[in-house]
Amino acid sequence: MKRLQPVLTFPDFQYSPDNVEGPGCNVDPSEVTLPGCSCPSHSCCPESCSCLQTRGQAYNSIGILLDLSRTDSGYCSPVFECNALCTCSDTCCNRVVQRGLRLRLEVYSTSNRGWGVRTLEAITRGTFVCEYAGEVIGFEEARRRQLTQRSEENNYIIAVREHAGTGSIIETFVDPAVVGNVGRFLNHSCLPNLFMLPVRVHSVVPRLALFAGRDINAQEELTFDYSGGYSNQPPVELLSTQSDAAIQASRTVGLQRKACHCGANKCTQFLPLDLSILN
Repeated sequence: MKRLQPVLTFPDFQYSPDNVEGPGCNVDPSEVTLPGCSCPSHSCCPESCSCLQTRGQAYNSIGILLDLSRTDSGYCSPVFECNALCTCSDTCCNRVVQRGLRLRLEVYSTSNRGWGVRTLEAITRGTFVCEYAGEVIGFEEARRRQLTQRSEENNYIIAVREHAGTGSIIETFVDPAVVGNVGRFLNHSCLPNLFMLPVRVHSVVPRLALFAGRDINAQEELTFDYSGGYSNQPPVELLSTQSDAAIQASRTVGLQRKACHCGANKCTQFLPLDLSILN
């Protein structure tokens, strides 16, 4: 007898392509706070653009990420795009993530992991796929939400931790559970085909952009590592990766670890937790 797949109920949430200000957030993500360039041309050139000279060129002429070696290193620098104060056009090669979703993606019911996202077209390595957008919340709110979560509920909170020099650490918490976009449906994989980078456009609040880590075929499910890694190498400091078993056990008392069903050869068996929120 054929086993019937359980019917999923589509979640009730408010769709937003961009981050929105949530409880505990002290900076409006939509506020323009970064300086712009004064380039007279439609597309900026590294020789004359103050944005590219100060922060480096992240994309090639067709918007493909240039430095793909960042997926093999322990840390990475955020990407800075031209913004609303720049005089270049909307078609400037340094405007990629801000243009939003350009690919044909489909939210679908997977066989054993609830909802998932697959691509309806082939994607070239280094291509921006989608953003992980939601409510930008404060540390205490993120901690409260995680500790009050029921075992049957999904944890959507992503924590980005950036070193700003002189011992300063900038933390950003994004939760798309109530307000979010297609990124909230992406499943975790211990061997993902997407990786996440913080991208700053108009605001100091980073946008969590997902790029293709390899060439991806049409109809393939899109996944990323919830702990921030890619190919077992963490490209950006996202979720805490402390390995001391005793510390992890003490911080996760009362929390239900969720099993990982990604099917990868090196599957860790459990979905990662953001242990830092539980301190």
